[in-house]
Amino acid sequence: MKKLTLIASILLGLLFIVFGSNFFFKFMPTPKAEPGSLAAQYMQAMFKSELLTIVKSLQIIGGVLLVIPKTRNFGLLVLGPIVINIALYNILLKPGGITAPPVLAIIGLAAFLLFAERKKFAQLLH
Repeated sequence: MKKLTLIASILLGLLFIVFGSNFFFKFMPTPKAEPGSLAAQYMQAMFKSELLTIVKSLQIIGGVLLVIPKTRNFGLLVLGPIVINIALYNILLKPGGITAPPVLAIIGLAAFLLFAERKKFAQLLH
């Protein structure tokens, strides 16, 4: 189980590092939402308010923390709200978007890591 957890954390960390870095360095094309749609309006508001810059920076930081075994749980804490936001954005604002492979990978890997580290997270509640 430890090897699987390590592999999952490296994969999820790399996903967040790559997609977060793409915002700053633009080495991959970014899919655009349909103009005038709620998804486009949401992204435009995040971009204009500089909130997207903060979120993308947190994605990179959280991804790096995930890759390092001793800081994995802190990385999950940083990325947890971002994963929820990604899921809700794709469910509510982009019909059919939840089935995109990167979205499924992010949600699946995050859920697996949260399950694998559940005992350590339960300690935070006591």
